[in-house]
Amino acid sequence: MRLEIALLSGPAILMFLAFVIFPVALAAYYGFYRWHGYGAPTDWVGLNNYKLILTDPAFQQVLKHSFMIMGLSLIIQGPLAIILALLLNQKIRGRSVIRVLIFVPYIISEVIVGTGWSLMLQGDGAMNDLLRKIGLGSLQADWLSDPKLAIWTLMAIISWKYIGFAVILMLAGLQSIPEELFEAAQIDGASYWQIQRRITLPLLGPTIRIWAFLSIIGSLQLFDLVYIIWGQYVSGTAGTSTMAIYMLAQGRNAGNYGYGSAIAVVMFLVSLIVALIYQRFVLRRDLRGAVTEGTV
Repeated sequence: MRLEIALLSGPAILMFLAFVIFPVALAAYYGFYRWHGYGAPTDWVGLNNYKLILTDPAFQQVLKHSFMIMGLSLIIQGPLAIILALLLNQKIRGRSVIRVLIFVPYIISEVIVGTGWSLMLQGDGAMNDLLRKIGLGSLQADWLSDPKLAIWTLMAIISWKYIGFAVILMLAGLQSIPEELFEAAQIDGASYWQIQRRITLPLLGPTIRIWAFLSIIGSLQLFDLVYIIWGQYVSGTAGTSTMAIYMLAQGRNAGNYGYGSAIAVVMFLVSLIVALIYQRFVLRRDLRGAVTEGTV
């Protein structure tokens, strides 16, 4: 049995060590040096890189942005995905087509999505042009550069892009709930909303918690859409910069790979701490139910 486990899990463990643990350890090593990306690092600075990160107002700002994106993603996408899943779980005409249309943005490349939205939301782009043509010219705005609007523009794009994944997960969770429970509740005189509140949402809880976990980690590591639409410089003034954008600007583009490596380690630790806290206080019941003691 142990040999079979080793043979089956060995390749995955080796891949994990080679592509996750080793790069993180190497980044932590480089983070102790002032290193410009070539040759062996020799300028030892100890913990100075990490101290600079934690005391840099720019990093504190991007950390705030990352957690804001994380919270807004949960607040916006979660309820919307549940509502859409409940609707699409009903027998309605064109249900399959609607499901495909909702899921398609998720499989489109981030480069295509970012480029398309950046062109449409420019000052002279399609969005403002459409508002002007339908008589709503007063609603025209600088969707990408205005700090009051940019974060909401980003959240609208993220929600449009990733809501399909959440809906598919919720639909899978809904279809795993036995129909007999709904029929019994209807016989007992429960209304539609009582059924959703007392039966659907509690049984959909594990799916919601898993989706929320994936959304949290993805939000903390968000990079591509922000970089493509705003770039590393505009994102800071627009209030949409993230930790990954900060790492690129201060590390590779500044030629200070040691500092960039330290930022990568801090990003990893922030994500790890959030994941452990979430697992400890939110996923604890689900994980405990998934573990069986003894062997059959």
